[in-house]
Amino acid sequence: MNIIKELSKDLTKAKRDKIVAYIGKDKERFKELIEAFLNGPYRQTQRAAWPLSYAVKEHPFLIKPHLKRVIRNLNTPAIHDAVKRNTVRFLQSIDIPSSLQGEALDTCFKFLQSPKEPIAIKVFSMTVIANLAKQHPELRNELKTIIEDQMPFGSAGFRSRGGKILKQMEKTER
Repeated sequence: MNIIKELSKDLTKAKRDKIVAYIGKDKERFKELIEAFLNGPYRQTQRAAWPLSYAVKEHPFLIKPHLKRVIRNLNTPAIHDAVKRNTVRFLQSIDIPSSLQGEALDTCFKFLQSPKEPIAIKVFSMTVIANLAKQHPELRNELKTIIEDQMPFGSAGFRSRGGKILKQMEKTER
């Protein structure tokens, strides 16, 4: 399969699954997808984000050598929301190395506090921060304050996830 060629066409759920299955546990095939995601033209990076998030979810070890570049990519000016959304989505489900946690936290706090970010990016960022707050309890108060400040104005999805995270943090504080 030519991943670039597949990404040049409209991406359906079936095609996403086909790309993810093709990559499997193969590091070289995954690298091809990462390069398309990080270095391709605008539309290609947008389309590569979706299968990338699923490939990482199935085989988290594949992202490790690329994680620094992927996290830094989140701060690229005018980055497409699909790229941010799918990156932060998979960051929820992986162990972020301590050397990259600060950068990931800064970015996720920025997304969570931005009134311009779409709800999915904010909610996924909230979860990344909550996951890292388990290792760094000093983050809990800041996260709690931000969630509580935004809850009255947040969407149903934001309020649902925010409520779950607040309950979870309350349990771990006891």
